[in-house]
Amino acid sequence: MTALSAFTHILNVEDARNAARRRLPRGLFEYVDRGCEDEVSILANRRRLDAIALSPAVLVDVARTSTEAELLGKRQPLPLVIAPTAVAGLVWHDGEIALARAAARAGIPFCVSTQSITSIERIAADSGADLWFQLYVWKDRRRTLNLLDRAWAAGAETLVLTADTAVSPNREYNLRNGFGIPLKASWRAGLDVALHPRWAVAVMLRALATSGIPTYAHYPAEFRTRLGREALSDEVSLAKDVTWDDVRLLRQRWRGKLVVKGVLRVEDALTACSHGVDAIVVSNHGARNLDCAPGPTEVLPRIAEAVGDRLEILADSGVRRGADIARFLALGARGVMIGRATLYGVALGGAEGAARVLDLLSAELQTTMGMLGAQKLADIRRVEPSL
Repeated sequence: MTALSAFTHILNVEDARNAARRRLPRGLFEYVDRGCEDEVSILANRRRLDAIALSPAVLVDVARTSTEAELLGKRQPLPLVIAPTAVAGLVWHDGEIALARAAARAGIPFCVSTQSITSIERIAADSGADLWFQLYVWKDRRRTLNLLDRAWAAGAETLVLTADTAVSPNREYNLRNGFGIPLKASWRAGLDVALHPRWAVAVMLRALATSGIPTYAHYPAEFRTRLGREALSDEVSLAKDVTWDDVRLLRQRWRGKLVVKGVLRVEDALTACSHGVDAIVVSNHGARNLDCAPGPTEVLPRIAEAVGDRLEILADSGVRRGADIARFLALGARGVMIGRATLYGVALGGAEGAARVLDLLSAELQTTMGMLGAQKLADIRRVEPSL
């Protein structure tokens, strides 16, 4: 059964989101779905995307439109990368493998998180996907470099440094829901799980039966703990003193492509160029970190104008439709990362659910291009603002 036939009732990303909401415990769903503080930025991301108008060309032969893209030297059928997400293994059993399989089916990369519950070695062996690796820098830089060697040995050739999470964000709903990482037992969380028995049996009980309480798979074995406990060592706490010196160190050590994720300023994009970075991701972390941050659509055109001929630009945050992908491309991005959308899909049906979401986004992008008279991605144009 194909992803299309298994989930014919899922017609768009919002349908997948609603299905995920019903299936997942509230605390887990909101951890995936919501933003931070007053959630001004998460609403603004959507409003800013909706405000971008694309300019159609008429009387163009669109019988054979192509969504093919080249990202970091590789041709792929879609201009997409599945973004790194830390809780995929809680959303679905072996959720990271499910996402990677969906990515492999679509011919796009999957970015493995440092805080993945499944190891990159297992993901590589069980998915056949083109894997990228996302890095949070640990306080012990030596252990961080050892992690890079491990990712490279597993087959990852692209490293994505997340640069926009210097401190822990303020997400008050997690406290109200009794949910967080590390997991902590509470009556509220227990009731939440009890009200979602399908998830409890299919994900949590299955994990307990096969591998025990979930853990961060990339942490050193001697410091690896269950998600219900704090880290045993400060060595693998996330560093707050990450600077461009660390980018220089990574560029010297990493043999593949280097990407810096979370850039929102032209001067940072220029600095990335001077440090030999291959690509940046213009992103406000899906509005999950800083509620007063600008949206990527606000700064992307200026960044593309400044550095677009010197490195590749990806973008993310807020994609719900194929037209949103087209909007980011029209503003100057070469490719787009998607995070929540495929998490919703994997929550409702594992690899097939995620594949359904990717199929929908692909179909919507093709429809948008046909309506725009765009035979290829480079033909997509926005309506220029009037002076």
